[in-house]
Amino acid sequence: MADAKAPEFLGTGRRKTSIARIRLAAGSGKITVNGRPFENYFVTETERSDAITPLTLTQTATKFDALITVKGGGPIGQAGAVRLGLARALVEVDATFRPVLKAQGMLTRDSRAKERKKYGQPGARKRFQYSKR
Repeated sequence: MADAKAPEFLGTGRRKTSIARIRLAAGSGKITVNGRPFENYFVTETERSDAITPLTLTQTATKFDALITVKGGGPIGQAGAVRLGLARALVEVDATFRPVLKAQGMLTRDSRAKERKKYGQPGARKRFQYSKR
């Protein structure tokens, strides 16, 4: 039977303009992002550690394989989206992880995004220099 496979747990994360879809399954800790190994996709150590924070907090980094699809935004936003998606998927796996993740702010969506530029100004907040004469 092809449908009798191990259960998968899903999680969606968003940050800035990035959207990440996470599929967690029991495994050895292999993480794939957009078909590439995790280390090749997130190049800097800061992005890597930020993305897998929920796994390290719950000590489940070697218990699950993650298949991640992420699109939009840049590397920082994508890492933040992956972090939220992983946290949501882990809560689906085991509800006892919720207090640990919530205490560290992993289940809160970071709503900060770039403010739009306004007309008659050089940027979102900056004004052109005022000339009295």
